[in-house]
Amino acid sequence: MYMKFVLVILGATVMAGAAEAGERYGQRPPVVLSPDLTAPWVVQLRQPGTPHGAGRVVQPGRPKQRRSTGSVRRKPVQTASAAQTAKPALDPVFLPQTVAYDTAQAPGTIIIDTPSRHLYLVLGNGQARRYGVGVGKPGFEWAGTHKVSRKAEWPSWRPPAEMISREAKKGHYLPEYMPGGPANPLGARALYLGSTLYRIHGTNQPWTIGRAVSSGCIRMRNEDVIDLYERVPTGAKVVVI
Repeated sequence: MYMKFVLVILGATVMAGAAEAGERYGQRPPVVLSPDLTAPWVVQLRQPGTPHGAGRVVQPGRPKQRRSTGSVRRKPVQTASAAQTAKPALDPVFLPQTVAYDTAQAPGTIIIDTPSRHLYLVLGNGQARRYGVGVGKPGFEWAGTHKVSRKAEWPSWRPPAEMISREAKKGHYLPEYMPGGPANPLGARALYLGSTLYRIHGTNQPWTIGRAVSSGCIRMRNEDVIDLYERVPTGAKVVVI
């Protein structure tokens, strides 16, 4: 009887020891250090029944921060250079088209309507080929009648001395001579008007079509002046109104 009693007590002691050992070496909630090393250490507590690591870290004196669960969509940043190079689209009214046009001028005549920023090539039968153009800026407008005295493909450019001087006062220095090419302000083609310094020519700034921006010349998009160039012979009449 005495031996049985001792065995029962030893068994209970072993079971209690095993339970205590299981509790001591079982998996415990991890200890998490605060990201802010100046703050006290904080223990992350896991609530019964919740997945491991689902507890909250409470940081005294720090506001709660919402963590993003997805990628952050950022708006593109436009640089100053990109903003400067952005140009307005051409108004469709300045694209080439055949229109009804009543005039007493003979077919083949070019009529430049300065106020409307349009050039008309008279076709006859009450029709004309209409193009958008850029015209002289305030103080450089003019009107008159001339003939196409010369035509040139990818013309070179010699700015007049008065233009060089005028632009220099604005801090814009022009070369005395510029060979023909895509960077040349006269563009792909030029039709020279009489003995004047005025021309109907292309441009390397197509966004200026439909505006009063030139020093008196009539500028067109390169594709448009090429089309006009093929249709108009030397000696054609040009009327600027």
